[in-house]
Amino acid sequence: MQAIVLGAAAGGGFPQWNSAALGCRRARSGDPAAKPRTQASVAVSADGRTWFLLNAAPDLRQQIEATPELHAAGGLRGSPIAGVVLTGGDVDAIAGLLVLREGHRFTILAAPPILDVLDANPIFDVLARDLVVRRAVQPDRPIPLPGPGGAPSGLTLTLFAVPGKVPLYLERPGEAPPVIEDGTTVGAAIADGRHTMFFIPGCAAFTPTLAQRLRGADLVLFDGTLWQDDEMIRRGVGSKTGQRMGHMSQTGDAGTFAAFAALGVKRKILIHINNTNPVLLDDSPERAAATDHGWQVAEDGMRITL
Repeated sequence: MQAIVLGAAAGGGFPQWNSAALGCRRARSGDPAAKPRTQASVAVSADGRTWFLLNAAPDLRQQIEATPELHAAGGLRGSPIAGVVLTGGDVDAIAGLLVLREGHRFTILAAPPILDVLDANPIFDVLARDLVVRRAVQPDRPIPLPGPGGAPSGLTLTLFAVPGKVPLYLERPGEAPPVIEDGTTVGAAIADGRHTMFFIPGCAAFTPTLAQRLRGADLVLFDGTLWQDDEMIRRGVGSKTGQRMGHMSQTGDAGTFAAFAALGVKRKILIHINNTNPVLLDDSPERAAATDHGWQVAEDGMRITL
C-alpha cells in the first residue's frame, strides 16, 4: 500500500493567507525550517495506478498538479482518482470536491451524516450524479473500495466514529456545540490485506474504544491541530480552545502524546496542523519534543509505503 500526503495543514494552510504571525512570516519568506503546507488530504493506493483521496481540501487542484501519480495519463481526459473518502463535513474536508466537477467518474464515500450535508447544499450537485456516485458507509462495516468500473482496487475501507462536533457552519449562534460520537466525525482505516493505515485528522477526545482500535497499528495519521489547548488564545489570534473546535492538543494529561504512549503504534504522524502550532517549525523545541515522543510531522509530498 502506498500513501502520499497531499496536504498537511489545518484549515487556512501554512502560511495562512491573512496571518502575519512569526511562523507564517517564516514560511512566506522561504525559510527552509518553515515549509509551507496546503490543507490536509492524503492519497492512497494498493497498486500505484488507482488512487483514493482521503478528504478533498480546498487546495486540491494545486495538490493534484504537485503529485505526478495523480496526473491524467492516456487519452485526452482521465484521472487515476477513483474515489474520495470523507471523514467530516468541515469546509477544509469537502470544498475540494468542487474541483472535481469536469465530468470524471468517481465515488464519494462517507458516513450518512456527511452525505446529508452534501445533499443539503445544491452547489455539490455540480458533481453530476450519473457520474459521481455518493455511497453511504455505515460505521464499523468494512467495504471494498471500488476501482474504475467497479473493479477491485485491492483496498478495504472501514469508517468509525470518533468524538467531534458539527462543522462550524452548522453551529447554532450563541451555543457551544457538544462533543458527539455519532458519525459526524469519523476516522478511516484503509487495509490491503497485509497492512492497515488509519487517517484521523479530527478528534476531540481519546476514548478506550479508540485506543483499543489503534493498538499496535502499522500507521496512524492523527489530528495535529494544536500543541496546547489554549494555543490560539495565548497567541492572540482567536478566542477558542482546541476542545471548543473539536480537536485534541498534543500536550497535557489528555493530549495526544500521553494517549498514544503505551499503544505500540509502529509509525505515528501528525496531520491537520494549525498555522499556530510551533511543531511545524523544524528548529523549534516543540518539534524536538514531538520527535522524542516518536512522532513525525506531515509535510506535503511525504510518501509512505506499507
